Parts: sequence; C-alpha cells; structure tokens
Amino acid sequence: MPKSLFWTRTDTAGAEHALLDDSQGLAARGTLLAVDPIPWTGRYQVTTTPDWTTTRVEVEVEGSGWLRSVRLERAADRWRVTTAEQGDLDAALAAAGQRPAGLPGTDDPDRLGEALDVDLGGSPLFNALPVHRLGLAARPADTAYRITVAWVLVPSLVVVPAEQIYTSLGSGRVRFSTDTFSADIDLDAEGYVVRYPGLAERPASR
Repeated sequence: MPKSLFWTRTDTAGAEHALLDDSQGLAARGTLLAVDPIPWTGRYQVTTTPDWTTTRVEVEVEGSGWLRSVRLERAADRWRVTTAEQGDLDAALAAAGQRPAGLPGTDDPDRLGEALDVDLGGSPLFNALPVHRLGLAARPADTAYRITVAWVLVPSLVVVPAEQIYTSLGSGRVRFSTDTFSADIDLDAEGYVVRYPGLAERPASR
C-alpha cells in the first residue's frame, strides 16, 4: 500500500490509520480506535471499481468479551451482507450503562440496492468514496448530489440505508449533510479529508 493516512478523533478519544492504493479506484485497509460508547478497536478493508463504486467492505470490531464482523459485497446491483458475532456486545454495553446495540448487519439487504457507496461510522476515509466517485473536487461550487449509502454503524455493525447530500464548495471543500446534520469538510489535493469538524482531523506533519 503506497499511501498512509492518519486521523485523530475530535469528538471522542480515538484515531484512524489507513493504508491505501488509489491507482485504479481504491483498495484500502485500516484500523479504528475509540472509547465511545465503550472502548473498541475496528479493522476494515474496502475495495472499489476504477470509477470508485464500492464493491466490497469487510469490518471487524472487538472489545472486552465480544467481537463482531460484517462483510458487504455488491454484485449485479445487489448487496450481500454476512455477519458473525462472538461474545455479547449488548451485555458489555449494559454493564457500562449504555443502550443495547441490536443485531449486526441488516434483515433486508434489498433496502441497500440503490447504494453505490458504503459509509463506515467514525471513519473519515469513507467520505472519499463519494467525493471521488462523483468527481466533487472538479465540480463548480454549489453542485450538489443526493445519494443513498450503506451506513455501517459502530461498534454495533448494524447496516442501514441512509440518504446523504454532498455539495461542492470549491477550493478543496465539500459540505456533507443529512436531514439532521451538516459539516463543511476540508480536503487535501487528492480528495481525502484533512478536517471534518466535530469528528476528526489529520495532525500536521512534523
């Protein structure tokens, strides 16, 4: 993997480190760490086509006494979702006074049919998927796209369809928004997140 990106979380204690090759679409693997709602470590792999349409994502999340995994594979305009679990995440959440997470994955993969991108919760890398696929860095300011993504919640690994809006703001910035949230994201010259207000930022190189 010829490229390495690192982010520190600004909303909670945590970080992300991604190794990637974007010479023909994206092939990446990374590690996530966070303490919210309980301490957990996540590992992921993501693969896209040359035009940055996501074809495969694998995520594994682990904490004290539990481990969950989910695999999403897209073929013939449909998503296949496979999950596994060891231990009991809900028991760990209950012991920490947190709400239960529910079952990983989705009970109806057909609800994800329109999604060409996957959004992994807490990961700035995954914002690069629609940014590149839509060519947002080269679009005129105020060009907006409403898309459906397969949103993978962490640490539960519940997968749900979600509508998101990406708007080009020009000068290396895009606006990410939903019906209840909005953030203006700073990108580097290659279209990767430098600063995502309220989530994460890349530390300055020394």
